Amino acid sequence: MRLPALSSLLCLAGLASVPVAAYEGDPDIKSIPLRTHSLSPPYLDSDFQSRWFDFGGDTVIRADKYIRLTADRPSQQGWVFSRVPLTATNWQIELEFGIHGEGNLHGDGFAMWLTKQRATQGPVFGSTDRFEGLGIFIDTYKNNRPGVSFPYVMAMMGDGQTTYDQAHDGKANELAGCSARGLRGAPVPTKLRLTYFQDKSLTLDLQYKTEDSWTNCFTLNADEANIAIPSVAYLGLSAETGELSDNHDVISLKAENLYSVNRNGGSRGSDSSGSRNRGSSGSKAPKESGSWTWFLFKVVLFFGAIVGGYFGYTIYRTKVRSSRF
Repeated sequence: MRLPALSSLLCLAGLASVPVAAYEGDPDIKSIPLRTHSLSPPYLDSDFQSRWFDFGGDTVIRADKYIRLTADRPSQQGWVFSRVPLTATNWQIELEFGIHGEGNLHGDGFAMWLTKQRATQGPVFGSTDRFEGLGIFIDTYKNNRPGVSFPYVMAMMGDGQTTYDQAHDGKANELAGCSARGLRGAPVPTKLRLTYFQDKSLTLDLQYKTEDSWTNCFTLNADEANIAIPSVAYLGLSAETGELSDNHDVISLKAENLYSVNRNGGSRGSDSSGSRNRGSSGSKAPKESGSWTWFLFKVVLFFGAIVGGYFGYTIYRTKVRSSRF
């Protein structure tokens, strides 16, 4: 075994020991960062590539500031898509972005995707039409939708066959949505937070009025609407300009796996509802402590065996070389 291989195993150990945080909606739900579906400056690796994402179209990356999907120029399309699917059953995605430009007239908009298709440029905010999965659209240009203030944020669940109703700003496809007047060029960081519990709920919150203050756009329950996101879905972002234009910037993307901690010391998936034994705090600490101690002991023992094997093999090779002389 060579030293680089040992280093790779130690890196995997670091991935296995990612920090666990409490989910703010429920103290019993914990979150684990998903590095495979997160982006932050400088966005690229040392060889100017991204290990986990592909970029295309007119996308430009400024490593210290943003990923610009479109510049403030007409007829641009840009996209970013994950290379591996998001297979977690329950998750939360938080996106910080910026939509801004110099003109008084602007368009067209920005989208987040969780779809079976990936990295395919097209006419729906820079990505493909007739998609299968979930699209979240931030539409900044009003075509034909009376009585609705823009920018307008909406969700569409695609079945792989239905075309996006572009002429009426998605009215025929809308699963849920809300007006977000002031989101474009907001004086505070603009953010989108999408939370999904499989077969239970889908929630979209926005930050654009006040920093650290979230506005609920919609919350859907499984018994009210079809929120069945494909079990294998790629996470993507895209944007488009037409005759009118805007800068569409991705600042950061953070994805987290959500799971529920059993009050008796175990975990039972990301169940946001159901009974919880809140009176068993006395038995919780010893079980959790014992579980973590045993886990850490096994990790140390495993890597100790690897290190021991490496040095043993090194000594063996030295003896073999010495015997030749």
